Amino acid sequence: MGHLEMIGAIVHQLTRNLTEEQIKTSGFAPYFVDHTTGIYPTAASGAPWNAAGIGVKGDVIADLTENMAAEQKARVTYDNILRLSDDPDVSNVIKFLRAREVVHFQRFGEANRTTGKRGMGAASHTALV
Repeated sequence: MGHLEMIGAIVHQLTRNLTEEQIKTSGFAPYFVDHTTGIYPTAASGAPWNAAGIGVKGDVIADLTENMAAEQKARVTYDNILRLSDDPDVSNVIKFLRAREVVHFQRFGEANRTTGKRGMGAASHTALV
């Protein structure tokens, strides 16, 4: 959620002082009609953010693996933003967030390896096999 807040702050800073002409020519008009310059988290496609993409199974190994995948997907999104950004202030924040995704991925991986060695979470898996 912290990352969404930081991205929302960037969007607000970039859009709060747009002129009517800039809104029309930038492709921002459809968003502006619905939200003015308020922060409404959406994917680049326009789909609103929701918790449906958060996979929780209640099995520690499955959940840690899902978390690792989510961190990698976020990293790729940040890589794509960096390819398109020519604003150093935006790029610096995105680079920071990208670095956090890498660290999170590493920590979840360490936890997953540790958990797997201790056999935690395996009981729920083997009970179903």
